[in-house]
Amino acid sequence: MNAIVIGGSSGMGKAAAKVFVANGGKVIICSRSSEKLKAASAFIGGPPGAVKMRTLDNTDENQVRNFFNEIDPQEYSALIITALGRAPHGPFLELDVGKAREVLEGKLWGPWYCAKYGAPKLRDGGAVVFVSGVLGRRPGANCAPLGAANGAIEALARQLALELGPRLRANCLSPGFVDTERFDHLPKERREAMLEATADSLPLKRVGDPADLGAALFLATNAFTTGVVLDCDGGHQVRQYAVPNDVYVQLKRKRVDDDTARS
Repeated sequence: MNAIVIGGSSGMGKAAAKVFVANGGKVIICSRSSEKLKAASAFIGGPPGAVKMRTLDNTDENQVRNFFNEIDPQEYSALIITALGRAPHGPFLELDVGKAREVLEGKLWGPWYCAKYGAPKLRDGGAVVFVSGVLGRRPGANCAPLGAANGAIEALARQLALELGPRLRANCLSPGFVDTERFDHLPKERREAMLEATADSLPLKRVGDPADLGAALFLATNAFTTGVVLDCDGGHQVRQYAVPNDVYVQLKRKRVDDDTARS
């Protein structure tokens, strides 16, 4: 199966593209960064011509429309949409509304544009696969923008399952905490403490790896699966909250002390 992967230059999108190519398909990977696309293409591998690249800002409706106008309607069966920038965190009453809107642009409206203009280009029997996240149904403090956006994209997947069927299917993959490039901006000590504390709370005692999200292939290919939200989260829905490790506690105290000093 050939796929178009929006957000295919990093993280889960890149891993999904690799799975499609490994199973004999071809992909177009799309991202805002041409440099990341080149690196992702080398990571994905495959025979010559298996990976095409396209720079694209999926929150720009005109760009998305023009991109899909160039797509051969007989070439691709799956549209995978994983793109999302960094999300703001903080107390709901204190969060900047503009920053929250940016999350919805990337997590809801970008995928909305891609589905609107991309679905007509998919082969009969194909599928649109969105990506949400565990915060949509198991909320976390200080994560209102992502929680709301995840809930919205899951609702859109169910809606499109009705409207696009029977020609196409629509599903949503809901990952838990996955160790991707999204956390590279954090100081190393803080990043490792966060990963360790999260892993301690999960039944599998580890956070996800992008390669675990090959479940996107199932949602794209299973002919009797539509309108579902598939959890691929290491048991996050049944997790026990971890007792924070000493390093994590120290980091939290340090942030409080820093905030107090600045004020």
